[in-house]
Amino acid sequence: MILSCQNISKSFGARLLLNGISFHIEEREKAALIGNNGAGKTTLLRIIMQETAADSGQVVLARDARIGYLAQYQDIQGDRTIYEELLSTKQYLLDMESRLRELEVAMNSAAENELASLMETYNRLNTRFELENGYAVRSEIQGVLRGLGFSDEDRDKHIGKLSGGQKTRVALGKLLLAAPDLLLLDEPTNHLDMESVAWLENYLMNYNGAVLIVSHDRYFLDKVVTKVIEIENGNALAYNGNYSAFALKKAALRDAQYKAWLNQQREIRHQEAVITKLRSFNREKSIRRAESREKMLNKIDRIEKPRELQNQMRIQLEPRMVSGNDVLTVEDLSKVFPGQPLFSDISFEIKRGERVALIGNNGTGKTTILKILNGLLEADSGSFTLGAKVQIGYYDQEQQILHDDKTLFQEISDSYPDLTETEIRNMLAAFLFTGDEVFNLISALSGGERGRVSLARLMLSEANFLILDEPTNHLDIASREILEEALNSYTGTVLYVSHDRYFINQTATRILDLTNRTLVNYIGDYDYYVEKREELTRRYAPAVEKETAPAAVSENKLSWQQKKEEQAARRRQESELKRVEARIEELETRDAEIDETMALPDVCSDYEKCTELSLEKDTIRKELETLYARWEELA
Repeated sequence: MILSCQNISKSFGARLLLNGISFHIEEREKAALIGNNGAGKTTLLRIIMQETAADSGQVVLARDARIGYLAQYQDIQGDRTIYEELLSTKQYLLDMESRLRELEVAMNSAAENELASLMETYNRLNTRFELENGYAVRSEIQGVLRGLGFSDEDRDKHIGKLSGGQKTRVALGKLLLAAPDLLLLDEPTNHLDMESVAWLENYLMNYNGAVLIVSHDRYFLDKVVTKVIEIENGNALAYNGNYSAFALKKAALRDAQYKAWLNQQREIRHQEAVITKLRSFNREKSIRRAESREKMLNKIDRIEKPRELQNQMRIQLEPRMVSGNDVLTVEDLSKVFPGQPLFSDISFEIKRGERVALIGNNGTGKTTILKILNGLLEADSGSFTLGAKVQIGYYDQEQQILHDDKTLFQEISDSYPDLTETEIRNMLAAFLFTGDEVFNLISALSGGERGRVSLARLMLSEANFLILDEPTNHLDIASREILEEALNSYTGTVLYVSHDRYFINQTATRILDLTNRTLVNYIGDYDYYVEKREELTRRYAPAVEKETAPAAVSENKLSWQQKKEEQAARRRQESELKRVEARIEELETRDAEIDETMALPDVCSDYEKCTELSLEKDTIRKELETLYARWEELA
């Protein structure tokens, strides 16, 4: 065992946040710490790191265990470059390497009586250097940089000029290279694109130490962890297995708890009815029996009613107006920023009722496409057309227009004055604002809570085409599940950008991957995308060489022409497929007619007629064999 938390309690004012939290982590174990926003996950990590003092309880670490902590927000300072900052974690190896070089020089000029001692020191130090993987340290650092999404050009950027997200990635890289015995990671997938998250998954799965992860990325947790520790209502409970296994066990446990509570409530009501009846007889014997039953009833260990499942607070979302079948048509859209060509000549269509996920690495232009569609940016070339009666509702995580001086209830009621109080409360409850919380001021909300209010307001709009940019950012798992349910029940059309692979798997009917400056279409969920990505990317979006922007556009135009030719070939193939299917149906019908004819009494006794029909059947059989083979090729 490398970590043991024993009866950890922590209060802030009158609020009891953690109430006797106990769990342990074994060596090399990968565990998740989950719970709703505000449940106390980050506070618990800070207690483990002794950055915050617990009110009671203790944290026990294995002797000599090294622990590393990645907080959500990093403020790394200094004049070093990204590469130099990561290299600093291996300074002891650099010092060792310098000492080896000094010994080599010394051995070249050493007297014979000194050489043996120098060689012994050199061999001992060199063996340790090799065991510490010293000769591969620079390639290891380069691998971590690339894995975390830094390009070769990025390595020379200075720390002081980096964004908050880039600093967090640098801090994560330093932590991984330091390789402590226990890693505490608070939202490590924030600021990582999908490829980097996949790389981190593999890295942590093969990590020799133990890992405790706070994350809302359910797909990531499914891949990495073998234990889930949930904090709920101040208490903690551990479940073996990944996130999906936890979700199943939690649902079964909730169901059992609810049934036990219901059974006990029935028994209590029954006993209370019997007691009332006995008292109504107003006899001494009946009253004694009633008092005896009351005493027994008072001794019952009452089961607390399980809190209502948050993901059961659902409503059906319906757009006020149905759009035409063709919702969006994009043709030959291009956008280039100075020194940064994003995409060229991309074309796609979205039909009514589709839920389309637009994915791709950071910096490929996903948000730019959404901004173009919403008139916030101009495209360099190309056009897009909205279908009949299409009304857009746009959600931008960075540009939420909320009024800080209003309460949640006022924010919704002022925007939609025709809604009743019940309708407003139902919508806010669907996004986890219940009871008196609806009267909290907008100014007092966290980033995730503001996002939920914006989503609730958007869902009430008359929009029948929702365009969402990273809608799950800052949402906890319960909130993400609410949003998934809302979108899956929504009868309008949705186009969204997201890095949440679990969310994409649950909601997308189609995926558009923005890669190599063009789009690749996948008709399926994220698992289907993973299965087909290599094949379809190679076919429809081969990697482009680094060139000047005009040359890149030219190459993409050629790529677009090739795609147009492929589309024409597919249409010819589909046309031939229809002809083959029609001919197969015609021949199979005729074959069945021949069988019926040959069964007639006057025909089966006519030798010449039977021979003629048999020859026709044989001809049909041969042609059908050829058609079946061709159908398989075309289909």
